[in-house]
Amino acid sequence: MKQILLVAVLVFFTSVIFAQQSDDVIGKYRLPNNLDVQIFKENNKFFGKIIALNNYEDGVTKDFKNPDKAKQNELLMGKVIIKDLEFDSEDKIWINGSMYGPEKGMVFNLKITEIREKEIVIVGSKYIFKKTLEWQKL
Repeated sequence: MKQILLVAVLVFFTSVIFAQQSDDVIGKYRLPNNLDVQIFKENNKFFGKIIALNNYEDGVTKDFKNPDKAKQNELLMGKVIIKDLEFDSEDKIWINGSMYGPEKGMVFNLKITEIREKEIVIVGSKYIFKKTLEWQKL
C-alpha cells in the first residue's frame, strides 16, 4: 500500500514540475519557412517578431505579398507577426493568438499546444483549415 501511495505522489509531483508555465514559450524559434522569430511577453500577452531572414524566399526582405499595398515596402526584419497569444492556465496552452504569414500575405489563428525540449508545437487555422507544425528552438 505504501508503494502505491509513493508512486501516486511521485506522479503528481512530476506532472506539477513539468507542467507548462506561462513564460515557457518565451524564446527564439526557427519556423519551417526559415524565418527566425523571437517570442516575448508584453502586458500578459505574447508576441513574436522576425529576428532573422535566413535567405527567406531566395532573399526577399520586404513584405511584398501584404494585401495592404501601403505595407508592401515594409521590411520583414523586426516585423511583429505573432500577436495577442494568451496563456490558458487550466489547459496549459497558449490560445487566441494570430500570426501573419508573409509568404502568403495572410493572417491565421494561432495556438501553441506543447513545448518540448527542442521544439514547440503550434496549430495554425483559417476558416475550416488547420495545420500543426513544429518550430525548432534556437
